[in-house]
Amino acid sequence: MASLLNITRTKFLDAIRSVNPPGKWKILVVDEHSQRLLGTVLKQFDVLEENVTLIESITSYREPQPGFEAMYLLMSTSQNVDRVIKDFSGTKQYAAAHLFFIDGLADHLFQRLTSSDAEPHLQGLKELFINFQALEAQLFSLQDPSLFFSMYSPPRSDASAKAARDRLEEDLRFVSKALTNLCITLNEFPYIRYYVSPNHPPLGPLKPSAQTRPPPPPQEGSARWRTNLARGADARAYESVETDYVSKVLAFMVQSNLDEYKKNNPEFAVQKAGGDQRPRSTLIVTDRSMDMLAPFIHEFTYQAMANDLLPIENGKSYMYKFQSSVGTYEDKTATLSDSDSVWADVRHMHMREAIDKLMADFNKFLQDNAVFKGEGAASLNDMKEMLANLPQYQEQREKFSLHLSMAQECMSIFERDKLPAVANVEQCCATGVTAEGKSPKSLVEELVLLLDSRDVVNINKVRIIALYIQYRDGVPEEDRRRLYQHARLSLAEQDAINALLHMGIRIGRTPTDKDTKKKLKQKAISEEEYDLSRYRPASRIMLEEHVGNRLDVALFPYVKESPGNSQAASLRAQPVQQAPTSLRSQKPAWHRAAKPAAVSDNRQRVIVFIAGGVTYSEIREAYNLSTSLNKDIYIGSTHVITPRQFVDDLKVLDLGGVGSRSLPNGLKEKGGGQRPFQEYYDEKYYTKDAPPPPRPPPATSSRPSNKPIPMSASNSYSTTHSTTPSYSSYKDEKEEKKKKRGLFRF
Repeated sequence: MASLLNITRTKFLDAIRSVNPPGKWKILVVDEHSQRLLGTVLKQFDVLEENVTLIESITSYREPQPGFEAMYLLMSTSQNVDRVIKDFSGTKQYAAAHLFFIDGLADHLFQRLTSSDAEPHLQGLKELFINFQALEAQLFSLQDPSLFFSMYSPPRSDASAKAARDRLEEDLRFVSKALTNLCITLNEFPYIRYYVSPNHPPLGPLKPSAQTRPPPPPQEGSARWRTNLARGADARAYESVETDYVSKVLAFMVQSNLDEYKKNNPEFAVQKAGGDQRPRSTLIVTDRSMDMLAPFIHEFTYQAMANDLLPIENGKSYMYKFQSSVGTYEDKTATLSDSDSVWADVRHMHMREAIDKLMADFNKFLQDNAVFKGEGAASLNDMKEMLANLPQYQEQREKFSLHLSMAQECMSIFERDKLPAVANVEQCCATGVTAEGKSPKSLVEELVLLLDSRDVVNINKVRIIALYIQYRDGVPEEDRRRLYQHARLSLAEQDAINALLHMGIRIGRTPTDKDTKKKLKQKAISEEEYDLSRYRPASRIMLEEHVGNRLDVALFPYVKESPGNSQAASLRAQPVQQAPTSLRSQKPAWHRAAKPAAVSDNRQRVIVFIAGGVTYSEIREAYNLSTSLNKDIYIGSTHVITPRQFVDDLKVLDLGGVGSRSLPNGLKEKGGGQRPFQEYYDEKYYTKDAPPPPRPPPATSSRPSNKPIPMSASNSYSTTHSTTPSYSSYKDEKEEKKKKRGLFRF
C-alpha cells in the first residue's frame, strides 16, 4: 500500500530535483507554513543532499546572492507573490527564480507575476497541490482544531446567524481545497458520498433560521401533487436548507473543485493502458456527529491509550526518563512517528499484547547482541564490531526503554484510576449489552458507585455520564441534575455534557419522546474480543457496509455519479477465509487483521474524511480494515482528538471557543458577506516580515564572491540575522562537512 508519507516526500523531492541550475548549487526559499509542511516528511539532511546550499525564509532579511538561482517553495498568497516581485525589482536578489506553490495559484496573481519586473527572471512556475499534512502512512490532517468551533458552535444570536454561516462556508471552502489537494496528490477522481443524519437537523451555523433561509416561494394553491422539479427553483432552495449538513456542503464543494480541475487537466486520473487498472476510488465525507461515542470511550490499544493517559504533545512528542549506560537517569524527548519501527509495530495492539511483544522483542535483541552484556572484546575485531554497532545499539536500546516506560506508566494509571470498572460501564453504555451479551440491568447502580467515588477523576465521570445519556437516548432533567450532584462536577464540566445538544445528541427526555433511530447499528463480532474493548466505531461499520455494497444510500448518498450495480459488485472485496479456531483455547487476537492471500499494487482506494476531529480508535480501524477488506484506506480530519481535548472543547463550545487551547479568543465576529477565497487564504497564511537587522561591523576577512553565506537556524526562520564563517571552496570532499552544519531547523 502506498504510504501518504512516501507520496508527499517523493513529491517534494521531485520538485527540488527538477531545479538544476548551470552552477549545480541552488538556494531554497520558504515561508513558515511551507517549511512546516516540508518538515513533516523531509529532514535537514534530505534537503541538503539535493544540491541545496542554503535555506532562507522569505520573511527574513536576505543578502543578495546574484550568482545563484533560487527555488521558491511558498504558500499561494498575494503577500508571497509581492515578495517574489520585490526580490527582482531594483537590486536582483538571485540569478533566477523557480516558483513552486503549495496550493493552486489564482489567475490574477499569475497575471501579476507575469506582468511584473520579475517576469524575465522566472524560469518556471508549478502548483504542487499538497496543502495537507501526512501524519502517518494512512493518516492525513489539516491540523486546525479551531474548525471544530466554526462547525458546531451555535450563533450567538439570531442576528448573527448569517455572519456565522458565511464564516463557516469560508472555512469549508478552505477544507474542500485541502481535500482536493489530497485527491490530486493521489491522482484520484473519486466517487463522493456524504453522511446525512436521520436524527437531527443541520448543526451550528447551518441550523435553519430565518436569517439564512431563502425567502419562501409564492403560494400557488395546493402543491401536494406537483413534482419537486415542477415546483420551481425557489421552492427547492427554500427547503434545501433543511438538509445542508456540514458533510453535504463540504462534499459538493469538493466535487465542484475536482470537476474544475479535471476540466483544465483532462489527463488527471487517467490510467495508462495495459496492466492492472486501479478501480475508481470513493471519498466518504462525514462529520463528528456521526459517532459521539468514540471520543469518550477509554481505548486500550497502545497508541490510543497512550495518547489518552500520557502527556503526549500533538500525538508525537513525549518526555520520559531514560537510564544511561552508567546508571543515571536523564530527561529525553521522544518523537513517536512511523520512523520508529517499534512504535509502528505495536501501536494498534491491545496494551496487554503490546507489552508481551515489547518484552519478547527486547529479550531477543539482547540475545542477538550478546557482545554488549559485559563479556568484553576478545580481539581487536570484536572491539571494532562493538564500536561499529554501538550507535545502532544505543538507538534500539532507547526505543525499547521509551515504549516499556510508556506502557508501564499507562498500566499504573489504569490501576490507579479504577479504569477496569470505569471501562466496563462505558462498554455497556456504548454497546447496550454486557460482556455476556445480556441487557445491563445493574448499570445504574454501578454508574452511581463510580460517580460517588473520589478515586475516579472528574474527567472520567464526565465521559461516563456522556455515554450514559447517549445509551438512554436522553434522560429527564431531574435525573441529569442528580448525576451531576453524585459526580460533584464543576459548572464547566456540566457545560461539556450539556454541549452534546449542539452535536445532535438528545440530552433531555419526556415520557412522550420516542427513541431515535440508530444510524449504524453495532453488530456481534465473530472473533474473540477483550471484555473492555467491545465497542466498534461507527466508521468501521460504515466502511464494511460500503465495501460490501450494503451502505444505505439514503444515509450516505452520492454527490454526482455512483458506481453501477454490476460494477460495484465486481469491485466488492472478497472476504478472507480463515481456518476455524477454538474460542476456548485461542488467545484473544482481535487487533490482528486478517491476512489476504496476495496484496495487489492497484487495490481500490477509500478515503474517509471526518470533519470536526478523528479519534485514534477510528485511525486504528482504517489500518486494520485495509488488510481485512483488501482496500487502501486513508483517513483524515480537520485534526486528531483525544478524549481530554474533546471534553475541553465541549466546555466552551457554546462560547464559540473562547478560552480554548486552539482558539483562546474565540471565533471572530464578521460581517459583510463572504469574502473572495484569496482574501480568506491571505489572512490564514499571513506572515509578518522581519525588520532589517542592524549593520554588522566591517568584516576583517573577505569571502569568495561566488559562495552564499550559510545561515544558522535562527537566521533562516527568525527576525535576527548574524554572519557565520564562509566556506573556502565547493570541493566535493567538503560536502559532508557542509551538510552537517546547522543551516536550518525543521
